[in-house]
Amino acid sequence: MLIRSILLASALALPQASHADPVPKDKLHYVGEWTGKQMRLQIEKDGKIQYERIRESKRVDLNIELKGFNGDSFDAGFSLIRSTFLVNKPPHRAGGVWKMIVDGVELIKIE
Repeated sequence: MLIRSILLASALALPQASHADPVPKDKLHYVGEWTGKQMRLQIEKDGKIQYERIRESKRVDLNIELKGFNGDSFDAGFSLIRSTFLVNKPPHRAGGVWKMIVDGVELIKIE
C-alpha cells in the first residue's frame, strides 16, 4: 500500500515537473519568435518551445518543453527525450535588431 501511494504521488508530480522550469530571469532575452534560413524557433516565457527546421527536403516541426540552460545553450524535449540547442552566439542587439546564432543558423527576433 505504501509503495502504491509513493508511485501515485510520483506520477501526479510528473506533469507539474515538466512546467517547473520556465525561462530563468537572466535568460529572458531568449523569449520570443526567432527566424532564420530554414529555421523558426519560438520560446515562451513558461518554457514552451516551438521549433521548425527544413534541411534537404526533411522537415522537423516540434512542440517541446525547455529542460534547462547550460551556459548559453539550452536543452529541450519531452519526457526522457532531450536535445541540446547549441547557441553559438547568444541574443544580442546588432543594427537595431535582436540576433542570435543557434546550431550555426543566424536568427533574427521578430518584434
